[in-house]
Amino acid sequence: MSAERLRLLLLTLFPPSPATFGAQRRIQGLMRALGRRHHLTAVSLVPPSMDAVAAEQGMRELGAEAIVVASRPGSGLPKRVVQLRSLLSRHSFERRFYTLPELQRVVDALLRRHRHDIVHVEFPFLSHYGLRQAPPGEPLPRLVLDEHNVEFDLVRQMTGAGRGLVRHLYNSVDWRKVRREEVAAWRSFDGVMFTSSPDEGRARALVPAVRSRVIPNAVDVDFFRPRPGDPPSDGRTVLFFGTFDYFPNHDGVLHFLREAWPLLAARHPGARLQIVGAGPPPEVRAFQGPRVEISGLVEDVRPHLARAGAVVVPLRIGGGTRLKILESMAMAKAIVSTRLGAEGIEAVHERDLLLADGPEALAAALARVLDDRGLAARMGAEARGLVERRYSWEVAAEALERFYREILARSGRPA
Repeated sequence: MSAERLRLLLLTLFPPSPATFGAQRRIQGLMRALGRRHHLTAVSLVPPSMDAVAAEQGMRELGAEAIVVASRPGSGLPKRVVQLRSLLSRHSFERRFYTLPELQRVVDALLRRHRHDIVHVEFPFLSHYGLRQAPPGEPLPRLVLDEHNVEFDLVRQMTGAGRGLVRHLYNSVDWRKVRREEVAAWRSFDGVMFTSSPDEGRARALVPAVRSRVIPNAVDVDFFRPRPGDPPSDGRTVLFFGTFDYFPNHDGVLHFLREAWPLLAARHPGARLQIVGAGPPPEVRAFQGPRVEISGLVEDVRPHLARAGAVVVPLRIGGGTRLKILESMAMAKAIVSTRLGAEGIEAVHERDLLLADGPEALAAALARVLDDRGLAARMGAEARGLVERRYSWEVAAEALERFYREILARSGRPA
């Protein structure tokens, strides 16, 4: 394989740093690894809630030339207007929300000024932009899409998630539009990355000819690791961490609090629950009490992971793979997850983690881990070994680079 430096242009819906949720960590991890070996330009939308200067600086620190473009606010009247207009449109809300003339102008200028080998697009909601452009006489770039989830399937799952009649009807209309647009991207892009084999299989069922590769989520194995100065495990705290503006987290935690936690609390009187993550909604905060701590956003999750006796991933909705599981594994923690929560990660039940579906099974598995510190330590050690072998960002980025070069070779471009 040639060691030629590639010229890459990356487009993303939000800046990769400072990273506070899983999708940012994926983009950040891949950017850092690619930026060491290739010429990388990153263009990111930045909503009003984020610091554009810090976002741009963060991308530069990852080794990229950085450009930020203001995005629409993610809440309030402007968002509602786009939602209402999308109901009368053939396009999805997501496509309308992320269609910004300024972003197209920035992309036009970059692609017409320099030859690019690959345009790498994060999420299908930017796939409709005019990306096949090049300076006169130069070959057109190849297009690669990174699918963090099968997005239409995520919206479809949320349709039946008990969010009220209006939300149910809205999602019932919108997910079909997202599917049409997402499938069109799979057909038109030169390559599509999925984070898991199940997601790739869902895509192939609809577009058998999709040119795809599984590039799994991964973890910074040097940052997330047991450290001598960390607090020891208390053997009784069950930890959940994740941002609450991602609905599968909201749904999973609320269901766990209502159904599984009372069973565990009754079975294990010493157990306590800690919930870490930005934006816990009022219905979650209502459970705050002597044995339930709602911590909100924390500066560094690692001390909380170190202290926990077990990590729970009670998700019932979702796609892709969960970075929270990989980060917990890297910290050598015992994990109890639903099967869907652990989908796409090559972890073995009873060796690397425990899989449990339903409130009774989740409570029983967590009680087992809290009662058996030897089991927790053995699973944690196995999990740490798994991420070191299979799920570091360097390993993921090397697989992505091979995919890039295969795409370029198919097109007759030097790779």
